[in-house]
Parts: sequence; C-alpha cells; structure tokens
Amino acid sequence: MAAADRDAVPLVRVEDGFVRSVGLGVDLVPPSSIVVDVSGIHFDPRTPSDLESILDDAEIAPPLIERAAILRKAIISAGISKYSAETGLVILPARLPGKRLVLVPGQVEDDMSVLAGGGGLTSNLELVRRARTLEPDAEIWFRPHPDVDAGHRRGAVPDSEILKHADRIARGGGMAPLLDAVDAVHVLTSLTGFEALMRGREVTCHGTPFYAGWGLTRDLGEVPARRTRKLPLDALVAGVLILYPRYLDPVTGLPCPPEVLVGRMAARKATNRLRWIMPLRRWQGKLMGIFR
Repeated sequence: MAAADRDAVPLVRVEDGFVRSVGLGVDLVPPSSIVVDVSGIHFDPRTPSDLESILDDAEIAPPLIERAAILRKAIISAGISKYSAETGLVILPARLPGKRLVLVPGQVEDDMSVLAGGGGLTSNLELVRRARTLEPDAEIWFRPHPDVDAGHRRGAVPDSEILKHADRIARGGGMAPLLDAVDAVHVLTSLTGFEALMRGREVTCHGTPFYAGWGLTRDLGEVPARRTRKLPLDALVAGVLILYPRYLDPVTGLPCPPEVLVGRMAARKATNRLRWIMPLRRWQGKLMGIFR
C-alpha cells in the first residue's frame, strides 16, 4: 500500500463478502460474494471506505429498505451466517434460568480487521475478561473462531483460561442458532455483531467494526467522526448486503443479486467443488497446532 501511494498507483481492495459460502475460506471453499472497494476497505475505520460512504451519504429509499427487510428475514429463516446455512434441528446447551445470556465470539488475533479496527485490543482472552467486567451477573458463552480452532490461525486460548471469565465454551454448529438463543453479544470487530443486529440482539462493540457508529450498537471503541448518520436497521442491511457487495450464483457461475445466493444456500445448492480437500486441511491444522 505504501508503494502504491508513493508511485500514485490506484489501489483497489477486494475482500470476501458478508454472506460468503457454505464452508470456510481456510478450507478452500470459494467465495460466492466479494466486495470491491476503491476508497478503502470496510474493516479499517482509520480511512474512509466505499461502504462507509454508502451508509453515510447514499439515498436508501423506502423500496430498498423494504427489499432489505425481506432479505434479512430470509437469511434469518434459513439460519444463514457468513459460512453456513443451518437447515436441521440444532440442540444447544440449556441456559441458566433467569440469567441474561451473552455471547463473546473469538477472532483471529492477527486478522487485519482486528489490527485495523481493534483499537489496540487483539486478545481473545482480554475481550472475554472485559465482557465479564461489563456483564458481572450474566451467563457468558465464548465461541472460538473456527479457523483458530482448526489450527490454521492465531488466537487460541486454553479453555481453562477462558473459563475463568466465561461460563461455557460453545463449539460446533453454525453461528445462527447461537445468535437465536442469546440476548446480547460482545464483539471486537467480528461480523457476528452485524449478524446479531439482524436478529434483534443487543450488540456491544469493543473495537470499531463497520456497523458501529450508526446508532444501533453500544460503542466502546473510537468511532470516526465521519459517521454522522443514524440508520434504521434495514437501511444498514441494505447498504451492507445489497449496495456494497457483488454476488456470484454458485450454480450457474453468473453474477446475481443477493437473494439468489441466499436462496441457493437455503436450498443447500451452494456446494463446495473442492470439498475433497477439506479433510486434508483439517489434518494440516492439527499438525500446525502440534508443532507451533
């Protein structure tokens, strides 16, 4: 990036979209959505991004907000999160009666969204500790990041350390059933916060994710003064899921609107053509964990 700035070379950043695929990128599952940003990137609040400009400046008319509401409800109904679509019955542990249930999702500690938007906080353990300090009477569940749990990325914390501050470690299954079960989430910069907002959950941001600063979250991180607009939920959804990303139909391989991809995921038609590689990647992760 510094070299591009020095030589006045235009820089375009490309990242995975927010409804990506059924399966993880680390397992070589190809994305069915991307974002292409010419002014910055959504996970770095230090500079403007195309998404920030959309959310702060674009006209988001009532028909688009209505479309976003329908899309949001379809995503929730199908149990879709960034990497999955839950179609079967998911049995979660029983929550403690009368207790507020709070989810803390872990992240990859050297992920660019953490380094750029975490405000100096990178530790999953510290995030859980801070959540406990703010929620002393709540039941807290910690969700390790799947790439970290698979051994491919940094951020693993011994269960014994997490359980000094959290009541349970929630592994396995998709994110959507967890979000349906909890009352609130505490995040650093995780996309889980946006997925929680879509489901009407309270969201506390310890860093500065793209969905912070629009009047929908409790913001503990520093929010850019550029974010001046207060948005209703479905205006945020419209910007994040309709106006900003680009989508590819996993069946035809052609560009499509988000509704088509969501429909494919709900119908279990967004398959991984490289699924034979996934067991090898799992074993690679385990070996990396042993020798790290």
